[in-house]
Amino acid sequence: MEILKAEFIKGVIGDDYGFEDNLPHLAFFGRSNAGKSSVINSLVGRKDFVKVSKMPGKTRQANFFCINDSFYLVDFPGYGYAKCSILERNKMIKRALWYVEFSNVKPKAVFLIIDVNVGLTALDREMIEILKENNHQIVIVANKIDRLAKSVMEKQLSLIQKEARDIPVLRYSARTNEGKDGLIKKIESFV
Repeated sequence: MEILKAEFIKGVIGDDYGFEDNLPHLAFFGRSNAGKSSVINSLVGRKDFVKVSKMPGKTRQANFFCINDSFYLVDFPGYGYAKCSILERNKMIKRALWYVEFSNVKPKAVFLIIDVNVGLTALDREMIEILKENNHQIVIVANKIDRLAKSVMEKQLSLIQKEARDIPVLRYSARTNEGKDGLIKKIESFV
């Protein structure tokens, strides 16, 4: 699959996740500052498609992007650190949890973006458990592999895969596009 068309459709702050076209959803979750926006930009081949911020937690809504008129890529706010009130941060987390637990629209898969150097955090583990409890397909995308020496990166990936057990772990670099073909193939397998 080649991504030829990508367009922003809408940002959702409430619980209006459905569309009349019934196209499948692929959700992107991750800790603040793991590089979700950069991964999406890399996938669609446009540096400015999704705003990338140096300040973690800038995304406050679920952003829907229609890809090739065939599926929605849904970018959720990062969990964890966000430069906002605790009340607003909790609201952002609740929106994401409502989507995976109660929404009528179930994503075909949830792609959990992590920073390979940090590995799985307590928040990532908690999200994985919630996703498993709700029978979601999960794929871990270990981003920022370009920032580590090859031997360190391989060791980190091995530790992440060991902890993730049966969840696929894909290596990725939003900066160099390493792993892009593998991620696109995995996306294609769900849509």
